[in-house]
Amino acid sequence: MAMVKTPPYFEGWKAYETNPFHPVDRPDGVIQMGLAENQLCLDIVKKWLVKHPEESLCTAQGVSKFKETALFQDYHGMPEFRGAVAKFMGKVRGDRVKFDPERIVMSGGATGAHEMVAFCLADPGEAFLVPTPYYPGFDRDLRWRTGVELVPVNCESCNNFNITGDALEAAYVKAQEANLRVKGLLLTNPSNPLGTILDRDTLKNVVKFINQKNIHLIGDEIYAATVFMEPEFVSISEIIEEDDVECNPDLIHIVYSLSKDMGFPGFRVGIVYSYNDAVVSCARKMSSFGLVSSQTQYLIASMLSDDDFVDNFISESRAVV
Repeated sequence: MAMVKTPPYFEGWKAYETNPFHPVDRPDGVIQMGLAENQLCLDIVKKWLVKHPEESLCTAQGVSKFKETALFQDYHGMPEFRGAVAKFMGKVRGDRVKFDPERIVMSGGATGAHEMVAFCLADPGEAFLVPTPYYPGFDRDLRWRTGVELVPVNCESCNNFNITGDALEAAYVKAQEANLRVKGLLLTNPSNPLGTILDRDTLKNVVKFINQKNIHLIGDEIYAATVFMEPEFVSISEIIEEDDVECNPDLIHIVYSLSKDMGFPGFRVGIVYSYNDAVVSCARKMSSFGLVSSQTQYLIASMLSDDDFVDNFISESRAVV
C-alpha cells in the first residue's frame, strides 16, 4: 500500500509541538496560526454548568443518572441529543429552516463526519471537487482512508475567490481528462480559510451545477453561527427550499459540529445531516466507529434544550466588540 504524504499543514503542527514560541525561552520558536479555537464564550458555558451541576453526571448532584448513561446506548444517538442538536442547527440559521432529528447522524467531530460522507458517496479513485483555497485538513479527512481524490476548483484572488460556473466546469472537465469520476462538490460556507460567506446567487448556481451533473453537494457549515458582519450567512438548506430552485434533495448533505460555534472541539461532536435516506442509513451503520460518548450527549442535550442559554450564547458570540 502506498504511503500518503503528510501535507505541509500537519508538518507545521509537528514543528509547533516540538518548538513552540516563547518570548524568553524560545524566541525563535513557531507561532501557531493554523488553529481556530472559539474561547470567547466559554465563560457563559461555565456559568451554565455551575448553575446545572446535575447535568454533568460526575457530580454529586448528577451521579444518580450515571449508571443509565454509562450503559449501552442506541447507535442512532439519544433522542434528546438529536432533537436538541437539530433545534440548535435551526436557531443558528435564524430559524429560517427546520432540521429533522431523524436525519441527524453523529460522528467524532467534523473530521469523522467528512470521512463518513466520503465513504458513503464515493469509491476509491473517485473524486470530489473542492474550491480553493480550502482547509488543508481535507486532504486527511476525505482521502487518507477512503482513497478518494480531491480536484481543486481554481478560484482567483482577483475575483475575490468567487466560485464561478466557469471554474466549476473547468475542474469537472479536468477530472474527466484524468479519468476521475466526479461524485460530488465540497463547499465550506462560511469559508475556511477565507472567512467569507457565499451569497445566495452563488449558492443557487452551485445547486444548479450539481443537479445538471447529477453529483452530490456536501456543505461544510461548521462556522454557521460564527458570523460577525454582513452579508448574513445563508445555509444550503435554505436554498434548496426556495420556490425558484430545482433540486434533487438526495444530492444534498450537511456537515456540522460544535467545535467552532460552541467552542467544544474536545467533545468531538460531529454531525452529518443528509436529505438522502440511503446515506442516512449507511452513515448510521458507520457511526458505530466514531460515536459521541453518552455522557457528552446527555450534557449537550440538556444545555442546548435551554432556550434562554442558547439565545444568549448566540447573541453574545455574534456581538461585535
